[in-house]
Amino acid sequence: MEEKKNKSKHTNINKYQIQGKTPLYLRMPVYLCLILLPAEVWLCIKDIVPGGILGTVTIVYFILTYIIYCYSKKRYLQEMVEFATDYTQVQKRLIKDLELPYGLLDKTGRILWTNKSLAEIMPDTGFKPIFSVFDNIQEDVLDFTGQDGEKKVEIHYNNHYYKAEFSRISVDESFSGTHSVIDGETAEKYDDAGGEYLIAMYLFDETEIKRLLKENSEQKMVAGLIYLDNYDDALQSVEDVRRSLLIALIDRKINKYFATYNGVVKKMEKDKYFVIIKQKYVSLLQSNKFSILDEVKAVNIGNEMAVTISIGLGVNGEEYPQNCEYSRIAIDLALGRGGDQAVVKDGEKIYFYGGKSKQVEKNTRVKARVKAHALRELLETKDKVIIMGHKIGDIDSFGSAIGIYRASKAINKKVHIVINEITTSIRPMMEKFIENDEYEDDIFVKSEQAVELVDANTAVVVVDVNRPSYVECPEILNKSKAIVVLDHHRQSSEVIENASLSYIEPYASSASEMVAEILQYFYDGIKIRSVEADAMYAGIMIDTNNFAKKTGVRTFEAAAFLRKCGADVTRVRKLFRDTMDDYRAKAEAIRSAEVFNDVYAMAVCPSEGLDSPTVVGAQAADELLNIRGIKAAFVLTEHNNKIYVSARSMGELSVQLIMERLGGGGHLDTAGAQLENVSVGEAKKIVKDTIDAMTSAGEV
Repeated sequence: MEEKKNKSKHTNINKYQIQGKTPLYLRMPVYLCLILLPAEVWLCIKDIVPGGILGTVTIVYFILTYIIYCYSKKRYLQEMVEFATDYTQVQKRLIKDLELPYGLLDKTGRILWTNKSLAEIMPDTGFKPIFSVFDNIQEDVLDFTGQDGEKKVEIHYNNHYYKAEFSRISVDESFSGTHSVIDGETAEKYDDAGGEYLIAMYLFDETEIKRLLKENSEQKMVAGLIYLDNYDDALQSVEDVRRSLLIALIDRKINKYFATYNGVVKKMEKDKYFVIIKQKYVSLLQSNKFSILDEVKAVNIGNEMAVTISIGLGVNGEEYPQNCEYSRIAIDLALGRGGDQAVVKDGEKIYFYGGKSKQVEKNTRVKARVKAHALRELLETKDKVIIMGHKIGDIDSFGSAIGIYRASKAINKKVHIVINEITTSIRPMMEKFIENDEYEDDIFVKSEQAVELVDANTAVVVVDVNRPSYVECPEILNKSKAIVVLDHHRQSSEVIENASLSYIEPYASSASEMVAEILQYFYDGIKIRSVEADAMYAGIMIDTNNFAKKTGVRTFEAAAFLRKCGADVTRVRKLFRDTMDDYRAKAEAIRSAEVFNDVYAMAVCPSEGLDSPTVVGAQAADELLNIRGIKAAFVLTEHNNKIYVSARSMGELSVQLIMERLGGGGHLDTAGAQLENVSVGEAKKIVKDTIDAMTSAGEV
């Protein structure tokens, strides 16, 4: 057996040739004989006898050197092969026992060979596809056709996290080096596979690293702000002797809730708190949807008005001050959306929780007076004012724009209103201004003209919308440094940045109501023309459905102010009567309505032949609420290759939360959304699935 092995070894030796500089070193003694030739020739010329002796010695030396070279060459080569074989065995043993998991795959992903460490991780996987072991390794990861280098993939296997690295090994390299490290059986498998290259796989265990990273992340500080939304109003609704008890109960609720999560709560003012918790508890707060919101509302010691709170948390800021800034932005969003909710700002992401309560109107007008004075100071520093509402404008957007127009003209400013599409809802009122010689010909402009008009001395006022993607001309928002936002819709994560003045009050019935209040404090003795009063009054009337919903004391006060300025109810109602086509479309939508989940109504409003089908769809949604037992209505209208969803409720549930899930927004009882690249049937399914999912999760 040993003889056979040696014979095999000698046979294999004949297949190899010594390369590099080693043959030169072996032949060097032979080459040195040539140095003696000049000496021999010279000596022969001088004396033939010594020359002959030296020649004989040279020949004998050459013959002996050549014989030794020929004999030593094979012996030297044999010893080199034996050394390489022994070295390969050591190399094989080292790789086999290497603690780093290592294996070889063929180009199809089959496991050809593994060392002990990799075999311990995934035993009994010989010659199986790697995809059957690790689910998240895709076939394209192992595709090295026409490319070299390494590919890395993160995998999760048996409660461990690994970083897998794959590198290509060419065929020649495999059989001259790596192939000698693996056993013969593996080589035969590779030969059968008929591959052109092998793939080396390394696994780096990152479980401990990820654990430490997670632990480090969980220990980060999260800053939070807690505001009592209606502190003064709630205290006024309870007896004097019980006020301190009400405050104490609320303090106890808040402190006890955050103490459960090892949080620290510091009361900054009578109705403001600062809270610090670890980041690992934020997910728990989110999972229970900030139950403190409902716990505080449940406090009742005879107070007629329930106390609500707003929470803003700042997460994943690079430094502590950034987390505090995030919390401030979050609390502003919560208050801008009407309060009674929690907002978590996690870097660029924003999450909303709560917000199911109906906004409570504030009786004080202090904020309106302050905003009116600030607006006047800002406009006085500019030469021109450009006003715009939302796309596919309605009468509230138009009326509030007219109100700001009158305020700007009162301080002698050049004013333009941006309107691109004249809908049937605003056409009758708009014609009153176009036909009136008292108004400039360029009072209404389109986006292209507005872009040319804006310069450094132009103020841009946005009314009835606070999302930059919804305004008539988003381009001018980046061209002006003086931006004013006046709106009554709840804020979303998409906001108009760098606004110089922002006045957003979700409890207001309409933007026209807010502007009517501002006009009363903007300029003493301001003269509002009757047609302008009609426009603002119409905005309030339409948004409140003839004062039937979302009306408060301040709504009627604003309407009374406009009546004093010359608004005529009969004249307004005549302007906004439906056409026969609109009425038929609305009737068809109501006729075809379907009820699902016993409390939701859904209908499709036909749009063919209608100038403003979205307005008709919104009116149909209002009508569907008159059906007994219906808590919310959704009307879908196809227009301009989009599906417009109008959502309405009686205040029993928040359609705004549903529409926000679809990318829209609005109020608790009035909201909408736009769906693109879907059919009406698909849109209906999307709305239903969203409602079912949110109902199951207890979000509506």
